[in-house]
Amino acid sequence: MPYSRCSALLVTIGLAFLSTSQAATLTQIKANGVINLATEANYPPFNFYKGKLLTGFEVELGEEIARRLGVKPKWTTVVFESLLLGVQRDRYDLVIASHGITAERLKAVAFSEPHYCSGGALVAKPGGPRTVGDLKGKMVTMGVNTSYLGYVQKLPGIGGVKTFGTTNDQLNAVLSGRADAMVLDRFNAIDAAKVLPGKLQIGDVIFPEKIGMAVKKGNKDLLEAVNKALADMQRDGAYKKLSEKYFGQDVRCPG
Repeated sequence: MPYSRCSALLVTIGLAFLSTSQAATLTQIKANGVINLATEANYPPFNFYKGKLLTGFEVELGEEIARRLGVKPKWTTVVFESLLLGVQRDRYDLVIASHGITAERLKAVAFSEPHYCSGGALVAKPGGPRTVGDLKGKMVTMGVNTSYLGYVQKLPGIGGVKTFGTTNDQLNAVLSGRADAMVLDRFNAIDAAKVLPGKLQIGDVIFPEKIGMAVKKGNKDLLEAVNKALADMQRDGAYKKLSEKYFGQDVRCPG
């Protein structure tokens, strides 16, 4: 079972410098025996540090994909807003960090088939906003460069948007009253509510979303291999087992 993630949610985790390794084709990856993976490491239960151990649903998923490709995983952890830029600049081969697949992001990188489906849920202190209608005149806190940010900024009637670099900072803004609500991935919201019993309420899922892994545009062979590994995991039961370990349910996209 995942560890208690209170410290991971409320304390900013030190992250590594950007990797200087180069993105590679599937042939090169197999020849080298290593795939360079990147994630945020500050987003439990998807990717986070347990002490010095990098773990989480997406970390274990990435390591299983690497195993099925016949190579070893080498991880880099960086702040969320740097991840897709790092793929474009050949710093790593595959990013697994809960990126929503959007038209704007597809201009910059290529995405795998979704490795889970989720959505943005409203999170507030008890008695706070539960629905889009409740956000009229309210201050919402959001993550920098998250896909939800653009959606929230377009909501009619909201009082304003404050952006922060980490989920921890967004939660602290809500808990301290500096913001009325935030929009957080629904699974991450459930996890936060468990860690902070009685301090948070989870409202409506207002933005349904498909989540994918990113590779550099044009890296077709690697993308196809990642998709095949994911499909094989979903077919042979490995995906379901991993999903139930972290969420108690199968979080693949329906259909």
